[in-house]
Amino acid sequence: MTITQLKYVLAIAEHKNFTKAAEKCFVTQPTLSTQIQKLEDQLDITIFDRGKKPIELTEVGKKIVSQARNIVNEADRIQDIVDQQKGFIGGEFKLGIIPTIMPTLLPMFLKNFIKKYPKVKLKIEELTTEEIIARINDGHLDAAIAATPLENESIKERALYYEPFVAYVPNGHRLSEKKQIEINDLEMDDMLLLEDGHCFRDGVINLCKTFKDHLDDQFQLESGSIETLIKLSNEGLGMTLLPYLHTMDMTEAQNINLKHFSKPSPAREVSIIYHKSELKMQIITALHEVISGIIRGAIAFQDVEIISPLPK
Repeated sequence: MTITQLKYVLAIAEHKNFTKAAEKCFVTQPTLSTQIQKLEDQLDITIFDRGKKPIELTEVGKKIVSQARNIVNEADRIQDIVDQQKGFIGGEFKLGIIPTIMPTLLPMFLKNFIKKYPKVKLKIEELTTEEIIARINDGHLDAAIAATPLENESIKERALYYEPFVAYVPNGHRLSEKKQIEINDLEMDDMLLLEDGHCFRDGVINLCKTFKDHLDDQFQLESGSIETLIKLSNEGLGMTLLPYLHTMDMTEAQNINLKHFSKPSPAREVSIIYHKSELKMQIITALHEVISGIIRGAIAFQDVEIISPLPK
């Protein structure tokens, strides 16, 4: 049994196809198939049910895949140990970022990070929190930036910053004349929300639930982007809440509609998250230092109250 064979097993389990798995592993399909057959013969079991389309894992195959993932991760740790001993910060690093953070945070740190760590090859994807958790656990992401806490025992969290909520209130709204607003001013019946699947949406709902005994499950309008929520708000269809960093590039006309909360400001915790196996920690630490250093100057709010993105 070899590490290479186990990597082939993981590739087939992921793609459910020998040809696609071979392409992913940069080998020919016959080479991959031969190695899998040798492994099955050695163990005297069948890992994959080849009679089904797409290919499926047998019951024992599912257990082998779970253990293979652990073994491959531990093997990768050896290279990590060597890299850290040499002080090397480089190589491919796969990073996920949730949609309500990606557009504002990425331009703030990416150029600085690349300049400081030119040997790191970042591969960045915009993913939902659910997708991020699955990909970290499957080994397809090295780390991610997301709203926390997630309360997932397989994932570690390291806070980067605390981002306040800011209200966007259109002219003529019941709150438009207030200089500052309170959490208990919020009403779900005129709140515009992101579509289901966005953790920022869950944070807004939890914020309102904290001070309301009853919430109607039927919301007036939902959208897939913050920009659309702002446009809908300008049409008089309701107010919305925005992450603070998103307000930094708004126009002067839009800034007039922004309302800050009285302190402590409701906020979300934003963290860099990674698997508990702690692979590639030198790059994770480098990302943390660069991002937190930049954000420290951008967000002056200190007196905040963290709102969990998880429904309660």
